Amino acid sequence: MTTFVIKWTVKEHEAGLLREFLRVHKKISKSALADIKFSGGELLVNGKLSTVRKAVATGDEISVRFPPEEISSSMAPLPINLDILFEDDHLLIVNKSPGLPTIPSRYQTYGSLAQAVLHYYEEKGIQSTFHAINRLDKDTSGLVMIAKHRFAHSLFSMQQRNKEIKRTYLAGVRGTFNEKKGIISANIARNPESLIERMVSEHGQVAVTHFRLLKELGQNSLVALQLETGRTHQIRVHMSHIGHPLLGDDLYGGPVDVIGRQALHSWRVSFYHPFEEKKMALTAPLPNDLNRLFGHVEAEDWGINEYN
Repeated sequence: MTTFVIKWTVKEHEAGLLREFLRVHKKISKSALADIKFSGGELLVNGKLSTVRKAVATGDEISVRFPPEEISSSMAPLPINLDILFEDDHLLIVNKSPGLPTIPSRYQTYGSLAQAVLHYYEEKGIQSTFHAINRLDKDTSGLVMIAKHRFAHSLFSMQQRNKEIKRTYLAGVRGTFNEKKGIISANIARNPESLIERMVSEHGQVAVTHFRLLKELGQNSLVALQLETGRTHQIRVHMSHIGHPLLGDDLYGGPVDVIGRQALHSWRVSFYHPFEEKKMALTAPLPNDLNRLFGHVEAEDWGINEYN
């Protein structure tokens, strides 16, 4: 089975103790270093086993072999096709189809993106468990970022907390707009009368959504959205709150006569790849059901690529 090995060359400003090189310059946590030490990992300097107390100099080659990861016994790998848009040793980005939950739940224990990824790892001999960087509702389609090891998950999660991962969603909603763009700022809380529903409430958590009109077709509209915050059901709650519920979203008042699920698609993501040391952006084309509603989306014509 494959374990993850990461290699670096020490730069002039990074010389010093190996511990400081790894903790300060490469952002490996104290707990991760303990895992490497006690759970089968290795630290090598110029090919020789070393400890964190080793002094490293400019030009030294550092290799970190992370220990194998335990695969969750609660999730059985399942042979479900994956639409993979990007993959390297650290990151997997897939275009999730509608109707597939990101992880199993009490309502659907069999069949999920997590189980599909575990099966894929099993086929490829990758010793890792499922590390979702973002999650999508079952009926929301589009981009899901998955870290292929704990260290990558830690770095991308840090970017997410710092709002450095930018996502653009496309949504089909009911109604036409007087304003071509706007900002929805309305706190979101659990609905005390429901196990899953959220609602706008002054006592809820701060939630901010930016929207931009792209296309109007009769009594329906296609909008692009970005989130400043990541509350559960945020887009669905906010669009319903301003009188434009998502098509197919019966939970929040959307009409169900034109599409069989909420018309929401995670379309674009941009981020900094910490291992490749470069900015990246990917898009996932609209699935067939949304294309039938709004026609082929020519993102460049509407300037969505510059929406970030």
